[in-house]
Amino acid sequence: MARSARAQEEIRRFLDIGAVQVAELDLDGDEAVLRPGPGSPPVTHGEVFVLVRRGGRPVGTLLGRVPEGADPRAVLAERARAECGPAVFGEPGEPPFTSVVVATRERAGQLARALDSLLAQDHPRFEVVVVDNAPVTSETRELIERKYAERVRYVCEPVPGLAAAHNAGLDAVGGEVVAFTDDDVVADPRWLTELSAPFAADAGLGCCTGLILPARLTTPAQVLLESHGGFAKGFTPRTYDPACPPGDEPLFPFTAGRFGSGANMAFRTAVLRSVGGFDPATGAGTAARGGDDLYGFVRVLAQGHRLRYTPYALVWHHHRETWRDLETQAYGYGAGLTAYLTAVLVNRPALLPAFLARLPRGLAHARTLTAVREAEGGGTPGDHDVRTHPWPRRLSRLQRRGMLYGPVGYVKARRALRATARYETARGAR
Repeated sequence: MARSARAQEEIRRFLDIGAVQVAELDLDGDEAVLRPGPGSPPVTHGEVFVLVRRGGRPVGTLLGRVPEGADPRAVLAERARAECGPAVFGEPGEPPFTSVVVATRERAGQLARALDSLLAQDHPRFEVVVVDNAPVTSETRELIERKYAERVRYVCEPVPGLAAAHNAGLDAVGGEVVAFTDDDVVADPRWLTELSAPFAADAGLGCCTGLILPARLTTPAQVLLESHGGFAKGFTPRTYDPACPPGDEPLFPFTAGRFGSGANMAFRTAVLRSVGGFDPATGAGTAARGGDDLYGFVRVLAQGHRLRYTPYALVWHHHRETWRDLETQAYGYGAGLTAYLTAVLVNRPALLPAFLARLPRGLAHARTLTAVREAEGGGTPGDHDVRTHPWPRRLSRLQRRGMLYGPVGYVKARRALRATARYETARGAR
């Protein structure tokens, strides 16, 4: 098929993707409670992406279709009972004092929604710190002062970049555990308790990550991203231990994207500080485009600490809405991946032999990660543990270009940081 014809076909398939409702269904014995997702209208007929809970905890997702005139709760509960078996949970235990850091830049409306959900957490002892990254206006500071002054601390970080903002938050917090999330999420009320409690149960734990699900699936871009796997890492809790590398992860620990994402992660504060925090030449807002979270995961694992993924710590993420957003994300994913690997090897050169030993498999993994996958109608959200989701040729190509650019972007970001430091030093000497 000619390139122009393929492009037109991809556009047609993209535009044919229909909206999907988002809901959550809590099964408790014979009872079932159906609620719309955060910010969504009540569930009606049509396709529904459902988070299934048991006893309030997430256990799985399903994509169901509610016939016109049918009771959505009855239809979806029948599916959920058939597909999501009973689950046995242990009590999470008493969570330690935890600090939450939210980095933001000129998105006060989204930030307010995120902060409202964070301040409704059931965690017994926590603080919230907002880091305003390289602000152009005073909108974020004024929001905090006007609405959240007594409950949220405001920090301004003039150096642009998500990692620089996260490091500023890390310097400011007082919690034994520091959790990070984004300004475009809605946190489940038990999010912080579930994310921080594992640190009390495991003294060797350095990092914990959690579940990220879509808050809305109203545009083709949102549905396609979630159909590609989204940000979720499945519903099976798992601990990654560098002392016992997982047999099914031959690239461990360099496939850090398997461990979690920056919108839902927490670290033992002393451990993250001991590895120097995040590399400020990585992350959104820098020439590297991303990878700051992956850098943090690998540095903590390389220090000998364990990392735990728990699906019970849930945030709802507001995916970007347009095709252009998807193009930016695809390129940024690729760039962030190789930028973080470059950062790890620059800052921890002792890992180079292990990296080189895994390089052939790593290249094969990269080809799989960015492979073009066709699916009429765009596929369906869910099945987060597999890589069979649709990924259009255009996005695959951008992701691979990003991978080639990542090391260059990282070098550019480091030079920009040095230039900023020289400027600040000169200005201070005047």
